[in-house]
Amino acid sequence: MSNDSTYSVISIDDHPLFRKGVSDLIDMDASLSLVAEADNGKDGLRLAQEHNPDLILLDINMKGMDGLETLKAIKETDVDSRVMMLTVSDNEDDVVTALRLGADGYLLKDMEPEDILESIKTGASGKIIISDRLTQLLAQALREEAKSPKNGALVELTAREKEILGLIANGMSNRAIGDSLNISEGTVKVHVKHILKKLNLKSRVEAAVWSLKNI
Repeated sequence: MSNDSTYSVISIDDHPLFRKGVSDLIDMDASLSLVAEADNGKDGLRLAQEHNPDLILLDINMKGMDGLETLKAIKETDVDSRVMMLTVSDNEDDVVTALRLGADGYLLKDMEPEDILESIKTGASGKIIISDRLTQLLAQALREEAKSPKNGALVELTAREKEILGLIANGMSNRAIGDSLNISEGTVKVHVKHILKKLNLKSRVEAAVWSLKNI
């Protein structure tokens, strides 16, 4: 992981020109450092385990081991990097699947370069980032599912769980939430687990989106 002043980043994308663009963007900001890049999922997984960076930028549409398979594999290791999807795909299934596999954010490549850079910095610092036009899509997908939580589910949450849900919606990491509430990161993880179970959700990112649309 990085030192206090610089966030380490790995880029996994099979388009050389786009990787070069990401590299140039990161070079423009002293708070970011690109420590490695890969053009396929297999090499990306190896580099993630080798460097354990603060943030991994991951494309979805890659030959061989695609981004979703790579994401799943990364999350099954002891790598504790945040993983942000950076892709052209705004397909609802891709978005929902990525977030349920543990992605910490989802960005579209058609964003302005300065917006991508700002999002990379925000994501590396521990906050959840989702492209604006995907937030509504994701919320709609959650609402349409047969087992999606209703507003009444909030009644089942304790005061502390509601407080933590609000902080998750603000994009705060478990560690930041723990610091804010003066409780351990482990305690926050237990609360998040209970929140997801009560709301019938699979990931903290889903909880954040649901919270923004229902509270």
